[in-house]
Amino acid sequence: VFGKDINLILVLSNLSSDRKSVRVDMSASTILYTRRAVAEILKAATSVELGPKQGKHIRVKIPYTHYGRYLTTDKRIQVTALCEVMRAHGLKLLVEKTIILEDTNIIIKLPRRVVVNKAVSLEISYANPLPEPVSRCVLLVTLMNQQVKINLARLAPRERSKIYFEFTPRRAGPLQLQVDFSCDKFSHVKGFVTIAVAPA
Repeated sequence: VFGKDINLILVLSNLSSDRKSVRVDMSASTILYTRRAVAEILKAATSVELGPKQGKHIRVKIPYTHYGRYLTTDKRIQVTALCEVMRAHGLKLLVEKTIILEDTNIIIKLPRRVVVNKAVSLEISYANPLPEPVSRCVLLVTLMNQQVKINLARLAPRERSKIYFEFTPRRAGPLQLQVDFSCDKFSHVKGFVTIAVAPA
């Protein structure tokens, strides 16, 4: 989840009946959706001894403080591990994983029934998932082809807050509401719901 430390486990298994020495070079970078690297956030190397038919786990932690300021709006991190079996004529194995960090910031609560030409009040809650305060918070609400910009108070670390948004639907049928939350430390955290508007 965005704002939290990332914990990974690399599992190495020796399927042979011989003892193996493996060198592992690990790296991680923030990337764009095109897989183009933005910034390297982790570089580590270790060696592991594996007995016959033995498996071992290598734990890797990427703290938020290492990746936070380098993350793009795509919220993607590419982790690679190059495993080289020593004294095996250059036998290498490359393991790659792309992590897409989830947002859990926006929650939109609707009333049970929404009826055309009747005022509706929605609850929109938003959060700061970071271990540091954020300021210049803005909520952009898009509904019925109109955008409303709402300036919000600063949020303390891990704080959640909420506002109430009122509107009157003018026609029956599905209506999409989109919310975009931005601040000085991150931007474009989105949430949306489809509202079923009943006839009067």
